[in-house]
Amino acid sequence: MTTSSPASAAGRFTFPGTVISVNRMGFGAMQLAGPHVFGEPKDPEECRAVLREALSLGIDHIDTSDFYGPHVTNRLIAETLTPYPDNLTLVTKIGGWRDDAGGWNMDHSPDFLRRSVEDNLQRLKLDRIAIVNLRMGSVSGFSADSEIATPMEAMRKMQDEGLIDHIGISTVTESQIRIAQDIAPVVCVQNHYNLIHRDDDAMIDSLAEQGVAYVPYFPLGGFLPYQAAMLDAVAAELDTSIQKVSLAWLLQRSPNILVIPGTSSRAHLRDNIAAAELTLSKDHLKRLDAIAA
Repeated sequence: MTTSSPASAAGRFTFPGTVISVNRMGFGAMQLAGPHVFGEPKDPEECRAVLREALSLGIDHIDTSDFYGPHVTNRLIAETLTPYPDNLTLVTKIGGWRDDAGGWNMDHSPDFLRRSVEDNLQRLKLDRIAIVNLRMGSVSGFSADSEIATPMEAMRKMQDEGLIDHIGISTVTESQIRIAQDIAPVVCVQNHYNLIHRDDDAMIDSLAEQGVAYVPYFPLGGFLPYQAAMLDAVAAELDTSIQKVSLAWLLQRSPNILVIPGTSSRAHLRDNIAAAELTLSKDHLKRLDAIAA
């Protein structure tokens, strides 16, 4: 039985073909690393406090990766939260690595993907990982559609071996989703999406029909001044923050959307989670939808 909590106010989602059910309000661990997601955080004790408070507020879905830091967020999670609560779902992603200068680099070779899963298992202190996202695209754009086939086959092999339970994909096109699904079941897709960046509208609706989760990253960025002014007006009417309005809009956009806002501050964490309790009226939704136009 799920008890009521701030994070549960937006309802729950069960990943398709699984017994994994999570609150739609989750937590992204990326901001627990240092500046630019590189190196150690300025205040590691506050980061640990954020993780503990996240669980106390009902967060049962944490998104992380071994290339955050690198290795920093996974280490903090394991140090702070083990032994893990039975209801906590940890989701990680692979397909990239950080160089000594903090650069982001991609590698989809089967050997690298296996090493990445093994590193995540070791640092998170797990025997198997509930969901692993294969990230295909980079900051410079999407990879060629056909490039997803070989790494997906490697993911399916690791799933068959019991290293990972379920597979997600990240920074992908609709064609890549179809190719991936021909190789193995896909339980979630993680792409760039927010009030302004609406390229995946049709994708979200298609995934919702299939019961597949959509997890948007950069949920709060990319606003031009006039767009921000429109968002400010709605937030002012509701006497709340633009961050909460943006997250609430995502939660009301589609029932398969899971949000994972991240922070290294407990105050910011509470504000983010409170978005699960914010209901936007039809008029507010209409005005917010118009921002992208």
